[in-house]
Amino acid sequence: MQAVRSLPQASTSRPTTIPVSARLTGRRTVKAVPLGHAVVNTLTPAVFTARSTRRQARSVLVYASAESDGPVLDAGETRIVVVTSGKGGVGKTTTSANLGMSIARLGYKVALIDADIGLRNLDLLLGLENRILYTAIDILEGECRLDQALIRDKRWKNLALLSMSRNRQRYNVTRRHMDELCDSILALGYQFILIDCPAGIDVGFINAISPAKEALIVTTPEITSIRDADRVAGLLEANGIYNVKLLVNRVRPDMIQKNDMMSVKDVQEMLGIPLLGAIPEDPQVIVATNRGEPLVLQKKLTLSGIAYENSARRLIGKQDYFIDLNTPYKGIMQKLTEMFQ
Repeated sequence: MQAVRSLPQASTSRPTTIPVSARLTGRRTVKAVPLGHAVVNTLTPAVFTARSTRRQARSVLVYASAESDGPVLDAGETRIVVVTSGKGGVGKTTTSANLGMSIARLGYKVALIDADIGLRNLDLLLGLENRILYTAIDILEGECRLDQALIRDKRWKNLALLSMSRNRQRYNVTRRHMDELCDSILALGYQFILIDCPAGIDVGFINAISPAKEALIVTTPEITSIRDADRVAGLLEANGIYNVKLLVNRVRPDMIQKNDMMSVKDVQEMLGIPLLGAIPEDPQVIVATNRGEPLVLQKKLTLSGIAYENSARRLIGKQDYFIDLNTPYKGIMQKLTEMFQ
């Protein structure tokens, strides 16, 4: 039986004050990422009132090409992506951890920022909670250098985590602070920055999205989550972020087949946002969280782990197949029948 790791105790030791490290003066232009298409089950959409021209139905017709288009980043280019949802509990932090780890394994230098002040959890999902001594607040107050607060993962050295404080108010961090932190990280040679945005749409959300030029909206096939995602998409556009993609989490193919849950295509048509990926419901998420090991690092990958890896490849511009979420629910006779048809 796997024991749940205990939470770390806060450290009280502090060195003498150190000046804040030099920062970049600006960010580079982010290149748009092409998305493929997928065959997705079509069911009767639930009733949903359209309130924005963004929600134009995008037909999803054919499989994406499995051939790689090559890296989307040229020499010196960088990308800052904010992972958000509006509604809490839909899997933002799990998505950030698995996408960040997957992109790092593809050879890119990735920095994860947990922007949820007071309620950080990204360190737990990565198993780095016992190594955090400094936070982003300490950098801004001049108590440490950026390289001291960036915690590098021991499994993949090109992945690092920057956490926010657990005992400060979110009003202590401004948009300018977030811009400066991201500029400083880019100055260290990082190519990708993934910002795990806090739930809600208050000042913490506005600060977190400030440095980003791209956004990934995580939602579930529930009407409450979809409505919040639609609201967030409008706020992203109002703040100048137009490169937005959608990830549908906790998909249950068995419930979709019974018309008890909206299909991935239903969700995409309601929101009118390009689909990055669909992640099936997986009980291994709880096990992975307790172990501090992302799903994509498990020796025996589950369907959700494969879906996260494929989503990461599409995020960096390497088109890949959308996985068939119905596969685990097909019996052996049904598979043999389809094979010989």
